[in-house]
Amino acid sequence: MRLSRETIFMTTRVRFAPSPTGYLHIGSARTALFNYLFAKHTGGKFLLRIEDTDVQRSTEESTRSILDGLKWLELEHDEEIVYQSDNAPRHREIALKLLDEGKAYRDFTPKEERSGDVKAAIQERAREQKDMRDNPFRDLSKAESDAKADAGEPFAIRLKVAESGKTTFEDAVYGFQERDFSEIEDLVLLRSDGHPLYNLAVVCDDIEMRITHVIRGQDHLTNTHKQVLIYEALGVEKPTFAHLPLILAPNKGKLSKRKHGEVVSMTTYRDSGFLAAAFRNFLVLLGWSAGEEKEIYTMDELIGKFSLDHIHKNNAVFNFDANDPKHWTDDKAIWMNAEYVRTMPLEDLIPLVKAELKSAKLWRDEYDDDDKTHFEKTVDLIRERFFTLKDFSNQGRAFFSEDFDFDNAAIAKNLKKFPDLQTRLPELAGTLETVDDFTHDTLETVIKGFAEEKGVKFGVLMNGARTLLTGLAVGPSMLSVFETLGKEKTLRRLKSQVAWNQ
Repeated sequence: MRLSRETIFMTTRVRFAPSPTGYLHIGSARTALFNYLFAKHTGGKFLLRIEDTDVQRSTEESTRSILDGLKWLELEHDEEIVYQSDNAPRHREIALKLLDEGKAYRDFTPKEERSGDVKAAIQERAREQKDMRDNPFRDLSKAESDAKADAGEPFAIRLKVAESGKTTFEDAVYGFQERDFSEIEDLVLLRSDGHPLYNLAVVCDDIEMRITHVIRGQDHLTNTHKQVLIYEALGVEKPTFAHLPLILAPNKGKLSKRKHGEVVSMTTYRDSGFLAAAFRNFLVLLGWSAGEEKEIYTMDELIGKFSLDHIHKNNAVFNFDANDPKHWTDDKAIWMNAEYVRTMPLEDLIPLVKAELKSAKLWRDEYDDDDKTHFEKTVDLIRERFFTLKDFSNQGRAFFSEDFDFDNAAIAKNLKKFPDLQTRLPELAGTLETVDDFTHDTLETVIKGFAEEKGVKFGVLMNGARTLLTGLAVGPSMLSVFETLGKEKTLRRLKSQVAWNQ
C-alpha cells in the first residue's frame, strides 16, 4: 500500500515559488499569503523557492524586489531559501534515470525543428486528430539511441506518455480533474543543451523539499496534468493540489505587469502608504471568505479561520482605473486601509507614522523624548480622516511642520468668503494670549464668548481658524486642534497673513 505524503512527513509543507523576472505581482502575493496561512493554520512549514532557471530573464534585482515584498507583507518563510538553479544537476540526474528506465527517450530532432511554437503544433495535431506519439525517435532501440548519442548527435530527453489513459487528481478547490493522454505531448525534460525544463524542475524540487500541498494559480492546471505524469514515472506519491481562482482586471481580462504596470506591484502599495496588515486583509478576500459577514481580520484570526475549502471557484476582480490617478487602486482596498489607520492599536501605528515622517523629513528627535505623549495624542487625533500613511505627511503636515501648503478651495470657502475674518482671527489670537489653561473646555468658553461679542458665528470663526492653522477645509475638532498645536503655534498662525495673500 502506498502511503500519502502527509502520512510520511506528518507536517504540512507548502512552498511559494516565484520566478525572479520582475516585482512581486498582486496575484503572486496572494498565492504566497494563501500558502502562508494554510501552513500556519495546520502547524506546518511555509517555504520559499526562487525559480531562477530562466537565466536570460531572471535578475538579482527582481529577487530582491520579491523578498522585499514578502518582508513588507510579513510573510516570513521557514528554512533556507531554495534557488532552483542550484538543483539543476539533480534535475539532469533524474531525467537520465528515467531514460535508463525506459520511461523517457532521446529526441534527436534537429533543434530548429523543435524550437517552433510547440503549443500551436499540439493544437494543430489535436484538430487533425493525429497521434501525439508519432515522434520517429520514440521507439528507437536503446542500442540505436546510444549509438547516435555516442556519435555526438545532440538530443533532448522526452518523457514517454502512454498512448491511452488519463491523468487524474483531486483538486482541493476545483474537485476531480482528468485529462486524456491523447491531449498531452511527450514532455521535454531536458533540452539538448542539458537545461532542465520547468515541469521536471518543479516536480524534482517539490519532492526534494518534501512538499505536501501545492497551492498555486488556476493558470497552472495544464502544467499539473503534466507533472502528475512525472510523479507517476518516478513512483512518488503526488502532493495535494489546490488551484486558486485568478485575479482579473476590471474588464475581466488578465492582470498583467505589461498592461497594468505599477498598479499590480506590491512596491506601489508599500510606497503609497498602505499598511501591510490592511493589504493582507484585502488580498485574502480576493478569492476566499470565512463564510461570515465580517471583513476585518487580524493575522491570528486569518490563521485560525483559513482553510482550502473556503477558497472560491470564481475568479476575483481587482477594481481600479489605471487611467485615473484618483482611482488607481481598488476602492475596497483604500477603504480597508483607512479602517486600519483609524482603528488599529495606537502602539502599532506609531512606529509606522514615525517611519513615514522620517521619510518626509518631518521627524524630530524630541518626539521620542519629552514630546512622546504629545506626539502620540497628535497621531491619534488626526488619523480619523486619513486613508494611508502618506496622509500624515501630506494632510497632516501642519501638525509636524511650519512649512505646509494651503488648499485654495479651503481659502475660498473658509476665509475669503468672510473678509471680516482677516481682522477677527488676529483679534481672537489677542484674546487667547491671556488664556493660561489652553485646553478644550476653557478654549470653548473663551472662543464662544469672543464670537458672541464680535457678532461672528462660532462655526464661521472655527472654519476660518482651521484653514489658517492646518491649511485645510475639514479635519478634527478645532478645539482639539488648538490644544494639540499648543498656544504658541496657534496664536502665530491666527495672526499670519500668508493664506490671505494667496
